Amino acid sequence: MTIADLKKYRRILLLGYGREGKATESFLQKYVPNVEVFHADQTDNKDYLKKQYEADLVIKTAGLPRRLVKVPYTTATNIFFANVRDLVPNNRTIGITGSKGKSTTTSLLFSVLKTAGLSVRLAGNIGIPLLSELLKPPKENTIFVIEMSSYMLEDLQYSPNISVFLNIFPEHLDYHGSMQAYLRAKSQIALHAKKDDVFVYDSDHNEIAKLADQTKAKSIPCIATLPFSLDNVALKGKHNEQNIRMVCTVARLFDVPVDVQKKAIEQFVPLPHRLQNIGVYNGMTFYDDAIATAPEPTIAAIETLRDVDTIFLGGTDRGLNFSSLVEAICASTIRNIVFFPETGAKIREILEKKCNRTFTILETTRMKDAVAFAYKHTEKGKICLLSCASPSYTLWKNFEEKGDEFEKEVRTYGR
Repeated sequence: MTIADLKKYRRILLLGYGREGKATESFLQKYVPNVEVFHADQTDNKDYLKKQYEADLVIKTAGLPRRLVKVPYTTATNIFFANVRDLVPNNRTIGITGSKGKSTTTSLLFSVLKTAGLSVRLAGNIGIPLLSELLKPPKENTIFVIEMSSYMLEDLQYSPNISVFLNIFPEHLDYHGSMQAYLRAKSQIALHAKKDDVFVYDSDHNEIAKLADQTKAKSIPCIATLPFSLDNVALKGKHNEQNIRMVCTVARLFDVPVDVQKKAIEQFVPLPHRLQNIGVYNGMTFYDDAIATAPEPTIAAIETLRDVDTIFLGGTDRGLNFSSLVEAICASTIRNIVFFPETGAKIREILEKKCNRTFTILETTRMKDAVAFAYKHTEKGKICLLSCASPSYTLWKNFEEKGDEFEKEVRTYGR
């Protein structure tokens, strides 16, 4: 919806008034000053959704399922794509999505392009609202590197100039309702592309490969091998190698020299809570992988670190299948397990049925007790890993809060 379209409305409701909602309000005040803007948020009261009937147009926040909006609406993401061409001449937009690795890949690509001397902005689900980038429009030829969640993509009406689809496995099924709906939401990143756009994907993921045949964009598979060694790169594991290959595939589109790619990737500092080594205490190494909210990234962490002796598992139950995770644990060096509710009990039940060896186990709701258990039972020279394979909301506000508490308790106990 263009600025000209927005000017046709008399009353616009911002449905959801967090960081994105406030940025949208500032955008409207700047470009559509004569429209009455009001807002409603779940923090107001339980009936906040009723306010949608008082508006001529609703601008829905990304975290609110579209099924809850019963009147005409748009989103901040659609407003950004509808207006960025006019406000930032000759811009390029790169959208990055996937079940895991979005933030790392987005940040890494931003670093590579910036190191190459290009005019580049970082925005989207990474924590920078898209419309805030248009309040003081950057100079022409700016490249926007945008992390795009399934929530943002669900009702997207545009595709970025370059769409990047990393991977797909069950996530956010409580929001979308099914794996099919989740995949459909993710696929929107490329389904509105034009023939001069580009779709970068990993051909190892069959469902994503099918999208390459459906989009009008030029489809480019991720490069199979890297033109340099990863020996001096802080990002570890096969999953991060895939993220790096995707970044290098996109960097080629902008003619970024290989030596510049290598320099930027070697200098990149991994984001917090993503297989983050937080130090050695009492001879034990502690890793914070709080971002792992599904079995697949936890399996990747176990396979990457190899010397895991103690692992923390469990969280909000979203109906995920933990059989592959249990198989990975049975085949690993893990001897000690902390289980958090709700899925901890489910994982333990599968483990006891499938694994022919015993574990030292603690079921708890307290991170303090979990860390004390780890210090008591983890063998010196081995690893304690926080990688819960489940969302955090049962006990924590989000994965960041969980990871922060883990790190705090590790350092407190290790003094």
